[in-house]
Amino acid sequence: MPSTTTFWSHIPRPMVMKRFSAPISSYVSAGAQGITDPPARVGFLGIGIMGSPMAHNLLKAGIDLTVWNRTKSKCDPLISLGAKYKPSPEEVTASCDVTFAMLADPQTAVHVACGKHGAANGMGPGKGYVDVSTVDGDTSKLISGNIKSTGALFLEAPVSGSKKPAEDGQLIFLTAGDRDLYERVAPLLDIMGKSKFYLGDVGNGAAMKLIVNMIMGSMMASFSEGLLLSEKVGLDPDVLVQVVSQGAISAPMYSTKGPSMIQSLYPTAFPLKHQQKDLRLALGLAESVSQPIPIAAAANELYKVAKSQGLSDQDFSAVIEALKSKIQHSETK
Repeated sequence: MPSTTTFWSHIPRPMVMKRFSAPISSYVSAGAQGITDPPARVGFLGIGIMGSPMAHNLLKAGIDLTVWNRTKSKCDPLISLGAKYKPSPEEVTASCDVTFAMLADPQTAVHVACGKHGAANGMGPGKGYVDVSTVDGDTSKLISGNIKSTGALFLEAPVSGSKKPAEDGQLIFLTAGDRDLYERVAPLLDIMGKSKFYLGDVGNGAAMKLIVNMIMGSMMASFSEGLLLSEKVGLDPDVLVQVVSQGAISAPMYSTKGPSMIQSLYPTAFPLKHQQKDLRLALGLAESVSQPIPIAAAANELYKVAKSQGLSDQDFSAVIEALKSKIQHSETK
């Protein structure tokens, strides 16, 4: 078996950047196919759980922002704060220098970018499209091809983080694609996030995001098992949360979500249906390189059960309800 050093030696290290400290107007990216200044007009497509706080942070920073959402009423709070509104993705991209898109799933991401009155129809040389949705690599490449065929630049930039980090401007951007566009939108990413990684070619950002969410979904399923087992053997699950939060496996989501899970409350920060979608896409990614991921596969089945119980729009921590059902079923045998 090859050594760890040998195994990883061929993999290039990503570039990670922290927040810039200078004002947005001071950043200039040279040689960017007609793009030489920071974007003056910014668009944002998809004003949902994540898109709304991200767009709000751009507005607070003084960005000239134009928004669109399939349900216009979701844009109203941003419009009241000074955002402009356009009735189609095409009209947003036509009126903006750079447009961000935060859509729910691959199908929606493709439709908004490439469909009738889609974003690509308003793109052209000198413009940029930054897709921050969580999609698979093939979908990202499809969108990239359509955008770049207009002469515009494309960057995939899925985020690690849920509703609260989005509100606090603490997201992590996993970017890939046109490096010139990455440099140009860096100040905007810094407004919405705490760090950003540039990972090379389109598809790498999507793959990294799916792997991160695969790990997260499996962690939540295992944490749910632990909470239920602790209660079953007579321990206080609240104490388990405290113990886990202070040890080597500490993770913010345990201390944040554990107390609510114990009370069977699942306020939505990251919808369960999206976690299951990401696990499904991660399984497809693993299959494409012939790697088994049995732990993620088992977790995916639990999330599918939870969806069948009507929990799709609850937080992904509601997967614990699927385990409760399994326990009840085993006890009635």
